[in-house]
Amino acid sequence: MHYVPFPKDPQVLIGAAYEGGFYGGTVVIDHKLHAVIWAPKHLGEISMPWLSKPAPVPGARSCSDSMANTVAMEKAGSKLARWALNLDIGGHGDWCLPARDVLELAYRHLKPSTYKTGAWFRDGDNPSSLPVGYPYSLSDTPIVQTTEQAFQEGGPQAFETEWYWSSTQYSDSTAWNQNFHYGYQNNYIKSVEARARAVRLIQITT
Repeated sequence: MHYVPFPKDPQVLIGAAYEGGFYGGTVVIDHKLHAVIWAPKHLGEISMPWLSKPAPVPGARSCSDSMANTVAMEKAGSKLARWALNLDIGGHGDWCLPARDVLELAYRHLKPSTYKTGAWFRDGDNPSSLPVGYPYSLSDTPIVQTTEQAFQEGGPQAFETEWYWSSTQYSDSTAWNQNFHYGYQNNYIKSVEARARAVRLIQITT
């Protein structure tokens, strides 16, 4: 799983530096395949509320279209979304906040800890990824610590073993997030401060 190649360049593997960040797998958005590129941690990670005052954001309900969600958040007054959209890293200005299924790929491919991830409700279910992701299991293709040292716990690019915001709204007052220790996918009140890592999505197919 950790050695999934970039479709257009088989030499680029999960965790490899690519296009301003690090390659993190593939996801389908609007029937088109996209490569996931995670921002460097020191430039593209922050801790902020999703929205200072919880309110409905109808345009942020996609589980895959990260940019559409982020733009809708920004229009609703999200400082977190504005931060992501204003990033310029490696000459690229198309950064955004990951949708729920995009964020799940970060845990699936770049899990920082050695904690044995079990199955909790729908955690790990990812219909947008390619290949499609299924709920985590200790016995059937368990999710193990990434072999990419830079992304292992304590590494310079590692996701912290905490909650990270996705850009996908769950309800009028909450949004989806991903825990990078246990693997839980859950929802938090939008005004709660949590971590976020910016992402780029590069379209591969037309």
